[in-house]
Amino acid sequence: MTDFLKNRILGFLMGISLQKKRGRSMVTCQWLFENLNNPHVRIVDMRGYVVTKQVEPGVEDATYKGAYEEYLQGHIPGAVYADWTKDIIDRDDPVPVQIASKEAFAQAMSERGISNESHVIAVDHAGGQFATRLWWALKYFGHDQVSVLEGGYLRWNAAEMPLEQGPVVVPQARFVPLVRPEWRKTYSDILGMIGNPEVQILDARDPAQFSGTKRRGSRGGHIPGAISVPRELFIDQNGFKPLEEVRKMLEQKGITPDKPIVTYCNGGVAATILLHALDHLGFDKLSNYDGSWNEWSERPELPVEK
Repeated sequence: MTDFLKNRILGFLMGISLQKKRGRSMVTCQWLFENLNNPHVRIVDMRGYVVTKQVEPGVEDATYKGAYEEYLQGHIPGAVYADWTKDIIDRDDPVPVQIASKEAFAQAMSERGISNESHVIAVDHAGGQFATRLWWALKYFGHDQVSVLEGGYLRWNAAEMPLEQGPVVVPQARFVPLVRPEWRKTYSDILGMIGNPEVQILDARDPAQFSGTKRRGSRGGHIPGAISVPRELFIDQNGFKPLEEVRKMLEQKGITPDKPIVTYCNGGVAATILLHALDHLGFDKLSNYDGSWNEWSERPELPVEK
């Protein structure tokens, strides 16, 4: 067998392996129902909210909330709860909801029975940004065995799948993080990318925030050179849109997999919807600007475009 043929076969097999790995980034309610008793599966309920209110014309404020009481009233059997506003963040960081240190994150996962061998299923109301936030966080800390439940708790409930009430106590496991710095960018990283045609910066906020006609924080607008790709282009009330529809939208916007992509939003949470979908499509040069507009808008030395 020639080296050329060997390389072609190896490449083909690696491609199949990669597809299988990416195929696990989302699971259906039926799959989860069939795996409820799988000891390697750990379900994490991430339900929560971003509650916005208008404080003056063109300016809104946001409050971040968990949904623990809803979890207690009914959840997927065996699911543990993680509050996205408290349990996986750095409480000492002045920028809201920044990802926790590796030590604190490891403790949060270990307390929820998650080890490095666990297949984590992230669940929120509709399979959206809080589930993908945990998906991204686990990727950042070196854990690939993580999936989002398609359609989330609402689809599970609508399908009349089993539910249980009250807290779930599980044996503590041992989660050892392995930080992948390429998955998370800082404001200084982003500042160095501005004007670089080889980097694609995607803004997941709504068009009004991108243009500056509506703002949160001190300043409106967007990071110079960013492309407006609202999260609503990826997801609706029924969950994630068909991948082919998403692929065509990305092509129309000129977004390609050959150049690195950094996503951002207001708090680095909705931005993970884009990352999850891009990963599912086969994009592999992905990262999240965790500070996002919560940080960028409050630093007057950082440039803003409208």
